[in-house]
Amino acid sequence: MSLRVRILAIPLAYEGGMALHTATSGAVPGLRELRLIVECDGALAAVGASRTNISYLTGVDAPRLEAEILDAAPRLDWRLPWAVFTAAMDAAMPRLSAPARMLFEMAAQDGAARAMGVPLAEHLGGAFEAHSATNQTLFWCDDDTLRHRAETYVARGFSELKLRIAVEGFDTDLRRLRLLRDRFGMALRLSADANGRWSEAEAGPRLAQLAGLGLEYLEQPLPAADWDGAARLAAGSPLPLMFDESLGDMAAVERLVTTRAVPLAHLKLAKLGGLDRLMTAGRLLQKAGIGVMVGQMNEGVVSTLAAAHAAVALGVTLRELYGADQLRRDPAGGLVYRDGGLDLPRGPGIGLSKHAAEECNVLWDHRP
Repeated sequence: MSLRVRILAIPLAYEGGMALHTATSGAVPGLRELRLIVECDGALAAVGASRTNISYLTGVDAPRLEAEILDAAPRLDWRLPWAVFTAAMDAAMPRLSAPARMLFEMAAQDGAARAMGVPLAEHLGGAFEAHSATNQTLFWCDDDTLRHRAETYVARGFSELKLRIAVEGFDTDLRRLRLLRDRFGMALRLSADANGRWSEAEAGPRLAQLAGLGLEYLEQPLPAADWDGAARLAAGSPLPLMFDESLGDMAAVERLVTTRAVPLAHLKLAKLGGLDRLMTAGRLLQKAGIGVMVGQMNEGVVSTLAAAHAAVALGVTLRELYGADQLRRDPAGGLVYRDGGLDLPRGPGIGLSKHAAEECNVLWDHRP
């Protein structure tokens, strides 16, 4: 049996020059990912991924994260069975950062599912779905662009849109939300994400106005560390509040299970560090009666599919899986977004049968 393990650096960008732009990220014109590709006798045996330019969420800058991954890779035993690979990695490198661990653990889960001949969702304990619903996010942009993007999404069957707010003043946010509500009516499921930019004093009076516009929920109104303020706010809020940045690790998830500070939780692989932790977190929260959204950073095909399989396995109705929509030239191939969702390719693991490497920057090439 001939094994080959490679780590590739891949720049990604969206069609039409679209840039992600939130209150915390600023304008980000493109994505940078590392991909882990494992081949056995020339066939794809496992694939993992991690976006590295997400320091605004993780606090780990891209050069440091990439150096961490490239330092860890040679220290792993690539001939171990996938079933024990992650445990061995955790024992050898217990302080691996979440986005670094995510890359290796994702590959191990994909590899294990492929070895069993089942889709990743089944390997994670659920049932495969060929089509997964998702929302779409409207990033900060001018009003004409906002209207055009929203109309395009709705025409493609997406009925759930999230507006990024808190980049400018609240009056601007209200005007943009009213623009969407006036254009599409109450049939559009509308939510907003403040990315932790408000104070408790600011947020309180604003919630009634947001509820009056029929928002389904408001994500992360207060800074990540302000749990007490969020709990007070949620207790009297006329619309559900959701934690995202506040759930930066498993300890935070367990704290939410105990405190029930807010009724909704947004889980991401990049924050928790892998599919195993995300599935554990999701089940703990569901058991505690807290609504779960499975989402992602803006990421490429590999991470998007991994998150989608996790969302399917958990059976959550809140899904944020738009990350690979309209990406240009992802070497994993294109994904089909239609009818308000994402088509999951059939096949074992995440469903990919190949991943191009010829035009990628190979950072590490190993034949164990």
